[in-house]
Amino acid sequence: MLEEETITAIADELAAAEEARETIPLLTARYPDMTVEDSYAVQNEWRRRGIAAGRRPVGRKIGLTSKVMQAATGITEPDYGAIFADMVFENGSVIEHSRFSNVRIEVELAFVLRDSLAGPDTTVFDVLRATEYVVPALEILSSRIEMAGRTIVDTISDNAAMGGMVYGGNPVAVDAVDLRWVSALLYRNETIEESGVAAAVLNHPANGVAWLANKLAQHGDKLDPGDIVLAGSFTRPMWVHPGDTVTADYRDLGAITCRFV
Repeated sequence: MLEEETITAIADELAAAEEARETIPLLTARYPDMTVEDSYAVQNEWRRRGIAAGRRPVGRKIGLTSKVMQAATGITEPDYGAIFADMVFENGSVIEHSRFSNVRIEVELAFVLRDSLAGPDTTVFDVLRATEYVVPALEILSSRIEMAGRTIVDTISDNAAMGGMVYGGNPVAVDAVDLRWVSALLYRNETIEESGVAAAVLNHPANGVAWLANKLAQHGDKLDPGDIVLAGSFTRPMWVHPGDTVTADYRDLGAITCRFV
């Protein structure tokens, strides 16, 4: 494990990069012995500071749950990050592009919990029982660490590249649709760029939420009632630039749109 002073120094560096909308050099290149647990310690320090500053935590994101995302990043295990209320945008929002770094969009489902979920033995059935509804969502990725050569250690330290999320469409109960077969078409400026189906997330998107509950238990944490959980992308990340309009069409679950300025 890295020394506490080193964890704090890395958190300081990432906070400065977020403020300046810049990227820092790879952590793994400078701390070759850094572990996944070190990375979560950095992320937890970032989350702790956010709460201390008055930011309200509203949930978690899960990343790298699908084969397409693992192939896109070269990382072969899932990770998670924190979501604060000021990172959540409503459908149709106009979003300041310069608020983020290396801006990309992913297509996901968001689970909103009615009950708490605590590992270590959470199953997909526990997740379905605990979920109030599922709603379409877009994740906005923002990388504060340079992109080339990133490993799971870099990504986790960077709050799993979480920048923000947009939600909308039609909230549905988990038994109202076959969640495995929820599909989406992703457009940038009226041109289709990506498409996917939710079963790409660990064969069922609720499996991602179960993984998260069990992983959080290893860190002495859990999911609370009302938490939003982004269950993982079932498309590759799509780059967006100032002036771009993004639309995701989930068919029966509705559509989400946002514009970056």
